[in-house]
Amino acid sequence: ENKLGEGGFGAVYKGQFADGLEVAVKRLASHSGQGFTEFKNEVQLIAKLQHSNLVRLLGCCSQEEEKILVYEYLPNKSLDSFIFDENKRALLDWSRLLSIIEGIAHGLNYLHKHSRLRVIHRDLKP
Repeated sequence: ENKLGEGGFGAVYKGQFADGLEVAVKRLASHSGQGFTEFKNEVQLIAKLQHSNLVRLLGCCSQEEEKILVYEYLPNKSLDSFIFDENKRALLDWSRLLSIIEGIAHGLNYLHKHSRLRVIHRDLKP
């Protein structure tokens, strides 16, 4: 009942720590083809990327076949839920759209020019 969505690597759930902090928990599916080496590389990469326009990794867990990533929870869902919904789209006036576009551009600029790491993103979504 706490499922937020599902992608190619598995399902994402909303969770909450005992102190009340809300988190997004990505449980990697066994059919994703992602082994421990790929999981470890993803954790290290995401942990090193620090930018206000990129979601933060808060923790991870790997035990046998179970691999879990814990991210900060962003309450407004994915941007595509606003773009592709006629009613929600009306909530995005031009100043808000411009702010979103600038935020995306800042995040991409960071990944390509200012990050210590070379990042090739093949899964950019709204």
